[in-house]
This record gives sequence, structure tokens and C-alpha cells, in this order.
Amino acid sequence: MICRSAIDGRVIGEVNEASPEDVAVAIERARRAAAEWRVVPAPQRGQLVGRIAEIVRRRKHELAETIVNEVGKIPSEAEGEVQEWIDVCEYAVGLSRQLYGLTVASERPNHRMMEQWHPLGPVGIVTAFNFPMAVWAWNAMIALVCGDSAIWKPSEKAAMCAQAAHAVLAEAGAPPGLSQVVQGRGDVGQTICESKDMPLISATGSVPMGRQVSVTVGRRLGRCLLELGGNNAAILTASADLNVALPAIVFSAVGTAGQRCTTLRRLIVHESILRDVVERLRAMYGRLRIGDPRSPDVLVGPLIDERAWLNMRGALEQAAAQGGTPICGGEMIVDSVPAGGFYVKPAIVSVPGNLDIVREETFAPILYVMSYREFDDAVALQNGVRQGLSSAVFTNDVREAEWFVSAAGSDCGIANVNIGTSGAEIGGAFGGEKDTGGGRESGSDAWKAYMRRATNTINYGRDLPLAQGVRFDV
Repeated sequence: MICRSAIDGRVIGEVNEASPEDVAVAIERARRAAAEWRVVPAPQRGQLVGRIAEIVRRRKHELAETIVNEVGKIPSEAEGEVQEWIDVCEYAVGLSRQLYGLTVASERPNHRMMEQWHPLGPVGIVTAFNFPMAVWAWNAMIALVCGDSAIWKPSEKAAMCAQAAHAVLAEAGAPPGLSQVVQGRGDVGQTICESKDMPLISATGSVPMGRQVSVTVGRRLGRCLLELGGNNAAILTASADLNVALPAIVFSAVGTAGQRCTTLRRLIVHESILRDVVERLRAMYGRLRIGDPRSPDVLVGPLIDERAWLNMRGALEQAAAQGGTPICGGEMIVDSVPAGGFYVKPAIVSVPGNLDIVREETFAPILYVMSYREFDDAVALQNGVRQGLSSAVFTNDVREAEWFVSAAGSDCGIANVNIGTSGAEIGGAFGGEKDTGGGRESGSDAWKAYMRRATNTINYGRDLPLAQGVRFDV
């Protein structure tokens, strides 16, 4: 499989594409490795992850360069992604001594009831191109300390990143078969999802892909951890501090060329400040430095490929046909950028509300701007799409802030106040609701998805009382 750079389309490497037989061998190796790894004490499993963190820290710049060269991120974003890997390693090392269960009060005398969390087994990890190392690390580092093995099917658009990242595990001394990478296209992921030896499939990507994974894994009653599309919105209230809000909005909307699942795609602005906000955003967009991400001061690199550009252009055409008004951007840049890449000016479009095209996630830097009068109308617009990943409100009114994060407010898995939709920390559980899939990765108690729960009841008495007062004399 030929690997190309998003920067200029040049060939940067080649990887072997796994056959169905290769995948079957990898699954069997993962099954055997999991059987051995699950009996290793969790703190010792954490020591392996700690060694991984040390290597990644030493090679941070090198790994970030691989991300820049293949998927076109700017260096600071690429290094930030590698830092996420380091951060989740540190979190996982601590977690390896905190895989706690509960002691539960028993209604029967001389009985003790408790919960234990045991390793689940081989975990399949399917990732997208936009975070080619971090999302795998969120899953794999937690799975390792939980006692699981892992098989990683990365995006074919980020194959070299996967090779570079996975090489770290061998250097850290991971046992054979404990973590494997299988390269290929959708059929490779499908084979992993179909295997009854894979109790959990963690998949990150589009909603259609997630539906297919869910059906395939659900048919065999396996578990899914899905983190799918986000059609994220921010509400900009009349009381907002625009010096805080506008830079956050721009970064959330154009960072990674709009190719993050947490990218800001809908901006809901109070009507009293709409004109001023639009003009200030137009000016800030005009100052964006777009081009070769390896060049100093560039803030926006290329789209991943031609298909992404065609999707962006098509979405802008549909928005205009449905009543949207272009404000700025949306053109392809052909001068002063590397030939063979797809560089675009991030677009802003004024829309009267959640048009049909606005309800769809376009993985490109398009920001739809709409207005509101009453705060409950703004929340309804925020919630008025099928996706439910990330959301934000910018306000200095404590009532609006509390409303937004309440049960009656944002229906997303992430709800922020006075920060943008993009740039989550690893300590919190990451994921969303509705069509985003309901899965949670990274921090908090997301580790429980990679383990199985066992409830144990121990009778240390000499009688056999039954629960609920049942009598059964024989």
C-alpha cells in the first residue's frame, strides 16, 4: 500500500497490506497474548506503559515530524498530539494501581459481596487519519494496563504514522503479540469486527462507518466503543468576553484545517452582536496563514486529500442553494503552496438556522453562523442536529452557564463554558451522544469499557440463607 503526504501528494513510504489470513493470524496471536498478560499484576503492566512514555518523550519531535509529513498538521498541533500520548501514558500508569471494585453490603448474615474488574481480552482499535497517534494511544495504553491485548487497524491515510508509533512498543519491551498493527482498507477492519475472539471494538471515524461497525459487532453480541462524527456548536451570548471568545472560535473552527471531530462547525450568536462578530471574524480569517505546515508561522495546513476538497466544495454549494450567504473563504489556494496538496481558505457562511446541509458534518473548515434572540432558542439550535460530541457557550452570565451544562442544556458528551469545542484534556472521558455513538475514551472511568465486571458473593458462615427471604427446604 502506497503512502502519500497530504502536503504535496508525494510518496513517502509503502506498507504491506494485510490479507484476511494475516488478520486471522494476528487475532490468534492477540488471543494467546491476552491469556498471558491478564495474569501479570496490573502495576507491572503499568511499568510497561511507563517505559513507553519515556521513549515517546525522547522521540517527541521525531514522531511529530512524521505526523506533519503524512497528514499535514502544523508542528505545534503535531507535538500536542504526541504530548497527548505521553499524558495518557502517565494517567494509565497511575490507573494501574487504581482498578478498584466495590464492597457491597449483603442482606444475608455472614456474607460478603464485592465487585472485581478483570481483563476483557483482545481489543480491536480502528482509528481515523486526523489524530493518527493520539486516539490509538487513548485506547491502547488504557487497554494494556487493564490486562488486554490490542490489534490496531489505522486509517490507510496515516499508515506511516501508525508504523512509527507502534515501533515504540517493541522498543519498550512489549511481549510478542500483545499489541499488533494490521494495515489495510475497510475489509481489514471488517474482518476484525467479525471475529468472536475480539470482545471489544473501539472505532473512531464517520457515522456511516460506526453504523456498519455496530451492526457487525452487535450481530455477534460483542461490545462497541464508538466515537463518531461531531457537528459541534458554540453559543456566543451578548455578555461574552469577545477577547476570549473570538480566538477560541477561530482555533476551534480552523485548527487541523477543520478536520477534527471536535471542530466548531456552527456558531450561534446573539442578534445584538451578530454584525460586529461577523466583521471581526472576517478580519481574523483574512489574517490566517495558510500553506505548507513545515513553514514558520503557518497556522492552517492542507486538507487530507482531493475527496475532502470535493466534499467541502459540495457542502458550500448546497449551503448557497438552501439559503446560506457566503461571508468569506471557500476557495482553493493554488499559488505559494506546494503543488499536489489541497489547500483551502476556511469559509464562513451565514445561515438562517440548521439547514439540511448544516445538519450534516462536513470534515472541512466551514463555519456556519446563525443568530438567536432568547437563550432557550440558542440551546435548541445547539441540540438540533443528530450528532452530540462537543459544545460550548461563551457567557459572563452564571445562569446561562449553569443552564448550558444542566440536564436541560447541551445534549453533548462535552459541554464547555468560555473555552472552545476543540482541545480536550485526557483526564476527562472523551466522547458524545446520539449519532456520535455513546462511547467514552481516555480519562475518568472510561477504563471500565476495557474490562469485565464480576460480582462475587462469599458465604463465610455455616448456614445457607437465601436472598429475598426465599425458603427452599430439601
